[in-house]
Amino acid sequence: MKGVFVSCLVTVVSAVAVAEPNTLAVLGEVRLKGPMGERLDRMLRNHVVATDTEYITAPFLEKTERHGWWQTEFWGKYMHAAVPLWTYSGNEELKRKIDAGLATILASQEPSGYIGNYPDELRCGEGWDVWGMKYTMLGLMHYYDGTGDKKALDACAKVCDYLIGQLGPEGKRGYPLYKSGNWAGYASSSVLEPVVWLYKRTKEQRFLDFASFLVKGMTEAEDGPRLVDLALKGISVADRNGYGLQPDKNGGYVMKRNRSKAYEMMSCYQGLIEYYEVTGKEDLLKAAIATVDQIIRDEINLAGGSACSESWFHGAKKQHRPYVHLQETCVVTTWMRLAEKLLTVTGDPRYADELEKTFYNIYLASMNRDATEFAAYTPLNGYRYRGHHHCYMHTNCCNANGPRGFVAFLRAFFQANGTKAIMNFYASGKQQIKLPANGEKVIFETYTQYPKKGFVRMVNHTAKQIPFTLSVRIPAWCASASVRVNGKAVEQPPKPGTYCDITRTWTIGDVVEVNFDMTVRVHELDHYIAFTYGPILLARDTRFHDGPIDEVFRRGQVTAKNPPQFLLAVRSPSDDIWMTFSATVPMGSHHENPEGFNWPEIRFCDYASAGNLWEPANAYRTWFPVEYGLGE
Repeated sequence: MKGVFVSCLVTVVSAVAVAEPNTLAVLGEVRLKGPMGERLDRMLRNHVVATDTEYITAPFLEKTERHGWWQTEFWGKYMHAAVPLWTYSGNEELKRKIDAGLATILASQEPSGYIGNYPDELRCGEGWDVWGMKYTMLGLMHYYDGTGDKKALDACAKVCDYLIGQLGPEGKRGYPLYKSGNWAGYASSSVLEPVVWLYKRTKEQRFLDFASFLVKGMTEAEDGPRLVDLALKGISVADRNGYGLQPDKNGGYVMKRNRSKAYEMMSCYQGLIEYYEVTGKEDLLKAAIATVDQIIRDEINLAGGSACSESWFHGAKKQHRPYVHLQETCVVTTWMRLAEKLLTVTGDPRYADELEKTFYNIYLASMNRDATEFAAYTPLNGYRYRGHHHCYMHTNCCNANGPRGFVAFLRAFFQANGTKAIMNFYASGKQQIKLPANGEKVIFETYTQYPKKGFVRMVNHTAKQIPFTLSVRIPAWCASASVRVNGKAVEQPPKPGTYCDITRTWTIGDVVEVNFDMTVRVHELDHYIAFTYGPILLARDTRFHDGPIDEVFRRGQVTAKNPPQFLLAVRSPSDDIWMTFSATVPMGSHHENPEGFNWPEIRFCDYASAGNLWEPANAYRTWFPVEYGLGE
């Protein structure tokens, strides 16, 4: 297969006009089979169901946290995936775990409405107390959404009333909410998301008023997050420190005044988009889109990951370098949620492109083989290892957050708009959804080995013979694709980065077949090269025993004008490796030697499989050095 030179890592994108948002399929009506279904089932069984909810809710019964730590985020994060995946699976043991955790949370609530583990004098202050209440509120509303049990919603309202009384316009603490917590108010201000959720579910005006108060602090305060004006001025996410406040210079993990923290910033934009949905304030959506476009351009790497020490750092142009603490799983899953939200609100397929890349690469890579845990950090070169312990507990934020990424993938998988059923992703399974325009249920059964292979077969299982449009996403990376219905090519050739709309009166058994061009692409960056196959980043792995994985490519041998003829899918040596490719490539610096002149045969695997033994001896590499010449 021929490689294609890519001069820049991501295409610059622009804002889009927003029509009606897409609707989501019920999670239980999007069922995955094949490799993705197996991974989801393992994660559900070995991680989500296996989580000890008594352990992660015990801190709420204490009121002794004096370090400013974040134990109280773990339960809310867990609920982000536990309730949706209970809806997906109907697993009774999981429901018992969810109920037990909720009982502890409700028992811990004080008459004031407070749920947390800080003593009164330290509440709503410099630590992560408000951040913890944010996740508690989200967890309570997930329970309400999944069960309809109003006691969880009532408890959430009491938490919000407590926050209003403490940090609202006339709050007892004497300062606005954005002044609490860290990172120029990012962490605490991200509570906007559950506040808007609460308003959507209760229609109580005081919650919308509080949300408006929060947005004012997030957007108008000179020393606050400034999430709108800096975005619309084109200030990159890595360069937003300063601007009305003196940035910290200590470089510590937690900083009071800096604005570079990736996770917390994206959580704030998630809340601003929710607020936009209620109020229609378009500048908020424009700021979110401008920020995400800039993140795609300047921060997201070939694996769909980002961030060094959980902060933005112009990472796209530095991804070949060994930066510390790369691609924290919390950053990854938050990015996936934000991409899913913008896909739903705007219908723009570029957000599906980004979510897909992240899911099949860094997200799956962060999960260990039996899905019992998630890595805290997953570098592009090196080896993988389990995460650290947080807050004197045998867990961490990434283990709590990890399953949320699979939920984002499922929620975005099959959507609808008007009389359109929108197929955003491709994995074997069965998908069904109601069309909002007429309430008709559309059903498709999908068979594919995508992205291992480029062929997808979708069979219409809709019981009634009805007219509708099936929108099939053509990824932007795909140079060409073919779409056939019952063996006949569609009239309009599919275009990369768009949806191919198939409008017809559908009959049960109608077959749609899609073939994607999976040509390998070559990416160059500062005398390093990397390869992608469809959405998949390729890697070398020491388990193949085919030479040093940091061996150099020969100068000038892999270019757009002279692409390598390589990459053949071959049998994987073990079930641990999902995709294996063999290649004969121009590597090795001893090309003056008769034997060294010959090209070696090496193997690549998908990045998600690389290093998945989680041990230092199992090293991998995705960016490969290229020789320098005289004068370079």
